[in-house]
Amino acid sequence: MPYRYGYYFDPTYILVLIGVVISMVASMRVKSTFQKYSRVRSKTNMTGAQAAQRVLNSAGIHDVTIRHVSGDLTDHYDPRNKTLNLSDPVYGSASVAAIGVAAHECGHAIQHQQGYSPLSIRSALVPVANFGSAISWPLILAGLFLGGAGSTLCKIGILLFSAAVLFQLVTLPVEFNASFRAVRILGQTGILGEQELPYTKKVLKAAALTYVAGAAAAILQLLRLLILFGGRNDSD
Repeated sequence: MPYRYGYYFDPTYILVLIGVVISMVASMRVKSTFQKYSRVRSKTNMTGAQAAQRVLNSAGIHDVTIRHVSGDLTDHYDPRNKTLNLSDPVYGSASVAAIGVAAHECGHAIQHQQGYSPLSIRSALVPVANFGSAISWPLILAGLFLGGAGSTLCKIGILLFSAAVLFQLVTLPVEFNASFRAVRILGQTGILGEQELPYTKKVLKAAALTYVAGAAAAILQLLRLLILFGGRNDSD
């Protein structure tokens, strides 16, 4: 049977469209939520960088360097060189939103220090996931041209894409746990008051939804690949 999806409307594109919409909605929500609570100044007047330093100190972490990086919400913790990288709207801002994001990244540093298993698994999956994301589609396309939809190359491509999906799934508990740690420490240290914590929780919840949306979009894309190629064999 010839590969018909190249000539007719492919209904599986609906899965991709759903994933795109979910990701766009999540992205817009986190931006709007962050902007809203960026206008709420913390009572302690601590900046994101200052709050991060205090959170790290309270956790007994003294070997992590806090850096200012350019960009909008490009904040991240790099376990390779133990750097906490805070973006323009976070590093020097004293808003409850900035403090929440900074504390969230501190949560990752604490996870790293304590050997949090999901973080270790995610770190181990990074090279596999990066390789899978980069090579999966070229392999699938090569398989289509050389051997058809059920070729070995297509199946290998789908398997490698699955590794990237697995990375997205493992990321979820890592991010949720980092936010949980952030809120708890902010309350315990008094960096944010009881009335301010709910605002920060909303920011972190919106941020977490972007990871959920990313995982959902990846799963839908994998489902599409399985529908198109997974059930085929070389004789089709």
